[in-house]
This record gives sequence, C-alpha cells and structure tokens, in this order.
Amino acid sequence: MQHRTLAPGLSIAPLVFGGNVFGWTVDEKTSFALLDAVADNGLNAIDTADVYSAWKPGNKGGESETIIGNWLKQNPGKRDKVVLFTKVGSDLGEGRKGLSERWIVQAVEDSLKRLQIETIDLYFSHWPDPETPHAETLGAYQKLLDAGKIRAIGASNLDAAQLAEALTVADENRLPRYQVLQPEYNLYDRAGFDGALRDLVRKEKIGVVTYFSLASGFLSGKYRSKADLSQSQRGSAVEKYLDVRGLRILGALDAVAAAQGAKPAEVALAWLIQREGVTAPIASATTVAQVESLARATALQLAADEVAALDAASAPA
Repeated sequence: MQHRTLAPGLSIAPLVFGGNVFGWTVDEKTSFALLDAVADNGLNAIDTADVYSAWKPGNKGGESETIIGNWLKQNPGKRDKVVLFTKVGSDLGEGRKGLSERWIVQAVEDSLKRLQIETIDLYFSHWPDPETPHAETLGAYQKLLDAGKIRAIGASNLDAAQLAEALTVADENRLPRYQVLQPEYNLYDRAGFDGALRDLVRKEKIGVVTYFSLASGFLSGKYRSKADLSQSQRGSAVEKYLDVRGLRILGALDAVAAAQGAKPAEVALAWLIQREGVTAPIASATTVAQVESLARATALQLAADEVAALDAASAPA
C-alpha cells in the first residue's frame, strides 16, 4: 500500500482507522480482532482521544486508549509499525479539560499510561480553547517534544482564522507549529473545509486527516429513510442528512459504486483520498469485513468523470 507523508517523520497509509468505537460499540475482544485486521490489511495509523468513549453510560473516558494499550501489550512487535494519534482538550469532568500547560502536562502522562507506550506519534489539540493563549499551549507541546513524550502536534476543529493565528504565534515565538489538521469533512459536510481552510493547509503544507469521513455512516448508503435510523446507535446523528441534497449524493455514490464494482462507502472514502489537500480520511468499523472494505477503498481509483459527478452532486447549495 502506497504511504503518504502526514508530517515530517510520519508516513501513513491513505486511510486512518478511527478508534472511537473501542469501548463504545465494540468490546475489547472485538476491538483486538479489528486492530489485528487493520494491521493485516496494510493500514498503519490509528486515531483516538482521551475522551473516547466517555459518552457511553458507565464510561469515564480513556476506554479507547486503554484497549489500544492492551492490544499493543499483547502484540509487542506491532508498536513500531503503528502510528498512533490521540488528543487532549475535551471535557473529562472535574476541571480536566482545555489546552492549558497544567492540563496538557498531566493529560499526556495519563494517555501514555493507558496506551502503555513511551511516545505518542501525533498529539492533537482536540478543540479550540479560548481561555488559553496559543503561546501557552504550544509552549507546553515544546516541552513534550523535547522530553520525547510526543513526536508531532496537530489541531482539530480549527477554522482558517484560528489556524492562521496559531501558526503566526508559533513563528513569532519560535514555538512548534501545528503540522496536521483534523477537520470534519466528507461529501456532505464540505463547507467547513473547502475554501479558506483548504487553501491555508495547502499553502502551509499541513497534513490533513478528516473525521466523520462517512458522515456518521450516512455515506455507507444504509440509511435511506427515517425508518432506517434505528439500525445503529449512531442513527440519531444521521437524520440531518436525509434531505434532497443528501439523497442526491447517495444517488451519485450508487452510480459510481455500480460502475466500479465497489460499495458506496468505499467510493465516498476514495473521493476523499483523491481530494487535493487531504492526506487521509479517518473511518471506523465494527466488523473485520468492514475493515477489509476500508482497505479496498485505498486501492479504488475514481475516473475524472466520476469525481466530477460526485463533486456536482455534493456541491453545497
């Protein structure tokens, strides 16, 4: 599988496995099977966060990292073959949130302990923190880089103005720059990335890994009406896509999938993989068969007219 440079020293397959499902929709045993399948199918990057999956009743956060750490302990030869992303900043309760130096220094140790590793390959600021200056956050990351706790830094959920400000602060204060951006982006949700933000990351040569790459599963094609929403725990997040434009996108995906002998989800991911400005989409799975489908998406080559048809169907109103 052809790898892509995400940041200096970080080379990844053109699709990242999303670990948000670990400890949420799949238990540890199933998670191990999925991680084995990820490695067996040539995928080498795994995305998680300290907050995954605190939203599930009975969870407190850290479940996903813990499962990944237990898998790595059981498979000691896999650590050097896997690029691990995790994030800091989401609210874990009791004041454990944000991007202050105080919290980052504590949170990274907590993540390292759960992951059972010495160095996090890519550490993301999960959300903007208006209460903490960029210089404080980036200064904390500098200390972690110097100590070998992390190898690179990224930011998630920043708009163009916020990212530009962070880069300016880094340059003016000789602090580390964000090297990777993680925005929400898919065939339906295009407005937040297309335009100024995509122009900026291309200009600054910043790697991009997209989340909600399948629009919470809508672009898999399994949700065609409100009656389909009960099929999964994520169904409630899909209803907003069931409009004229959403159904038009599904129609275009169906047509390209039929021509390619592929699944709609594979086509939706292939569109992202071929999209200028995107290094790799993030996508999750709950079965080994779905992991194999993700891997197939990396080999799918869409023709120019197929890309044009998808672009037209998904063009924002």
